[in-house]
Amino acid sequence: MKTLPPETIKVELLPVTGELRSQVEALELASDQTNLVASNTDSLLEADEDANARPRAVFAAGTLVGFLMYDATSEAGIAQLYRFMIDRSFQGRGYGKAALQAVLAEIRMLDRVRQISICYEPENLAAQQLYAKAGFVEDGLDEDGEMIAHLTLEG
Repeated sequence: MKTLPPETIKVELLPVTGELRSQVEALELASDQTNLVASNTDSLLEADEDANARPRAVFAAGTLVGFLMYDATSEAGIAQLYRFMIDRSFQGRGYGKAALQAVLAEIRMLDRVRQISICYEPENLAAQQLYAKAGFVEDGLDEDGEMIAHLTLEG
């Protein structure tokens, strides 16, 4: 399958509700990635308990390709993107970059947000490269040993 340049890949972010839930839970990571990201099932259970969580299914051309979740309710103007995954069958095709750009655009629409924070396992080099290319700057490790990176929004 030919890979399109990321700027031509269009993705749509949809809230995870109803029947989408089981489809999102069925998404899979490669076996060497499962220790890098919380499971989608656990993430959706967390969202059930957190009214501020915004779980999103990532669709490309009508096909579910990934999942992400963020919270943009901080009074300090900081949004936190704390789940991000692309199904193993769709990795390496530009969907991650397109999904990241889509969620950044969605968050930018929220007037009060001035900074976006993300954390990831330091050994997750693919995530580090993706976020760095999007303008995230690493800030060091948190108390759990995860790398924290920030993107300051213009304006």
